Amino acid sequence: MGIRFPRIVNAKNSLRRVPFASEATNVPKGHFAVYVGETEKKRFVVPISYLKNPLFQNLLNQAAEEFGFDHPMGGLTIPCSEEVFMDLTSTL
Repeated sequence: MGIRFPRIVNAKNSLRRVPFASEATNVPKGHFAVYVGETEKKRFVVPISYLKNPLFQNLLNQAAEEFGFDHPMGGLTIPCSEEVFMDLTSTL
């Protein structure tokens, strides 16, 4: 008998954390890369369908205000903690 966390399981099914070196250029069709974190950035590959969600759009607007549109890492940089990002995306 164990404790189940359905929100965490759903988030893991829709998100993939990708290591910087090995799969840094591989983004599946219908997905895009985002970098999340306050000090150490972690790369996630998320479905394009997230772009339609108002919560995710708000997060992207905050990123545009803070970082602009120049992303030297090759993906969008989102200025929030990994925990906040995972919580938000688990509700999508």
